[in-house]
Amino acid sequence: MSKKILFLTGDAAEVLEIYYPYYRILEEGYEAVIAAPSKKVLHTVVHDFVDGWETYTEKPAHQLQAHVAFENVDPAEFDGLIIPGGRAPEYIRTNEHLPRILLHFLESDKPVGAICHAAQVFAALKDKRFFEGRTMTAYTACKLDVEQLGARYAPDTLHVDGKLVTGHAWPDLPGFMREFLKLLR
Repeated sequence: MSKKILFLTGDAAEVLEIYYPYYRILEEGYEAVIAAPSKKVLHTVVHDFVDGWETYTEKPAHQLQAHVAFENVDPAEFDGLIIPGGRAPEYIRTNEHLPRILLHFLESDKPVGAICHAAQVFAALKDKRFFEGRTMTAYTACKLDVEQLGARYAPDTLHVDGKLVTGHAWPDLPGFMREFLKLLR
């Protein structure tokens, strides 16, 4: 039976951090399901750096259909979870259905991939036991978010701790997906 991977995202997801993993999962012959706060066409964004700016810029990118709303997700149907970054994590973490989904993957010790700002999503969990004593990485601006989870922030652009794969940003996607797929297999 083919594996089934859930993506948790929303509007303003970084375009490469959703499209690259989505198509890699499909390329492997697995089923990829995109979940968002509501079943709708999502608007992705491009984050990039411009000389003279101390942070990234944001521009509109491609549109992407969400297959299912968070409230209708049965996480037991899935073998792994990928959370793209961008600005989506800052608002999807407030969705009332998100903790239930996250808890299933963490309690079941299924592969979880979180890249860039995705670490912000874990703030939705009141219980930090899944992160205490662990090591994670994320976009450098999310270092405080990682530490508030009780995890140690790794400056590396890619880190694997058990079944948790974390990465800094879209340039790290080849290694991020390689490690996630290793765990999934």
